[in-house]
Amino acid sequence: PKQGVDAMGDRLTFFLNRIRERLWVRPFMTAVLSVAVVFLAKLVDDYGIGQRVPVISLDSIETLLSIISASMLVISTFAVASMVSAYASASSTATPRSFSLIIADDISQNALSTFVGAFIFSIVALIALQNGFYDSAGRFAVFIITLLVFAMVITTFVRWVDCIARLGRLGGTIEKVEAVTAKALRRRRGAPTLQGAPLGQQPQRGQPIYSGSIGYVQRIEMAALQACAEKSRLHVSVAALPGSFVAPGRALAYVTADSGDAADIDPTPIAQAFLIGTQRQFDEDPRFGLVVLAEIASRALSPAVNDPGTAIGIIGTFVRLLALWSAPVEADDRGQSEYDRVAVPELALHDLFDDAFTAIARDGAGVIEVAGRLQKAFGSLASMDDAAMRNIALQHARLALDRSETALKLPQDLELARALYHSILEREPQ
Repeated sequence: PKQGVDAMGDRLTFFLNRIRERLWVRPFMTAVLSVAVVFLAKLVDDYGIGQRVPVISLDSIETLLSIISASMLVISTFAVASMVSAYASASSTATPRSFSLIIADDISQNALSTFVGAFIFSIVALIALQNGFYDSAGRFAVFIITLLVFAMVITTFVRWVDCIARLGRLGGTIEKVEAVTAKALRRRRGAPTLQGAPLGQQPQRGQPIYSGSIGYVQRIEMAALQACAEKSRLHVSVAALPGSFVAPGRALAYVTADSGDAADIDPTPIAQAFLIGTQRQFDEDPRFGLVVLAEIASRALSPAVNDPGTAIGIIGTFVRLLALWSAPVEADDRGQSEYDRVAVPELALHDLFDDAFTAIARDGAGVIEVAGRLQKAFGSLASMDDAAMRNIALQHARLALDRSETALKLPQDLELARALYHSILEREPQ
């Protein structure tokens, strides 16, 4: 039961994150709620408290609602224009791959929903009042609700002004990408095999299962794979982790039967357990976050932008993220291996380094500030109490130095890069 509940929770979280990326969902829900509130206010008249509440002038309520309806339409239009401008800025100054994070910004979506909801409420309530829908108690309830809506709009607008000034800016985009990447890394660090059995280093064997779609693996339904394996008495070896690009020639998984005869295996339910989409998602693909950050740094190092400071800042971000990956996992944070018939490979550390540093080392090889900071970053990673991390950091430090030796023109700059590299070799791990 716990296995099923956890799987359902993960599936629900994944699809809720996709809903958050749809800009129309919250405004639509708020609009429906606004209409419901207008009609629910009529219920107050049924309690016979009309003689106990203050008498509110119909003209005063209509005037207030008219002001809200006229202003909210303008503010809603302004909000949409500002948000679209911020989205365009994020795509042009950072990378288009960050768009899904920017559009899922809670403050901006809540602000737009509040403005649209206030507009719908004011229009519907104004029509109801002018047609005599309410008695005295109902009018008082509408007046109180209108004041609350007005106060909520003012509070939301003041808070949103500060947010929209930062939305889409390069620094804010980098922070969002780092946060979602760190979350994905923590989740994968706690369940390195997605709560399946470790695959090990042996080559995968068995009947290959191919996808009928072409795209990226966004999510693997481990519970569905386990259920299918138990029902058909199979063992499944996952060959395509979230983030992998699959095409007709790329196997999703390999299956073997307990009986040794895999000829009668139905591949359809196994293939359906792999959710394929046209875009990579950050949720269960930690490498995608590293790739996006590397793209931002690479764009900053282009001759058209020439912003090495951004690349240097992202190098520091990579050190934090890889240190997080290398940190010990508490027993309470490590997930149990619940899917014993599904073997899953772990993320390779050298792949994480390649995703993070290859583009920066290539594009920043001729900039001593970037080349030097790379060597310092590799030195910090190599000094951690992780032998695998040290070996890979030294390999990338040597590779970065090789690139700098072909790109740096000034002998003094080249000598500095070499000195930083040799200081890593002399440094002992913690």
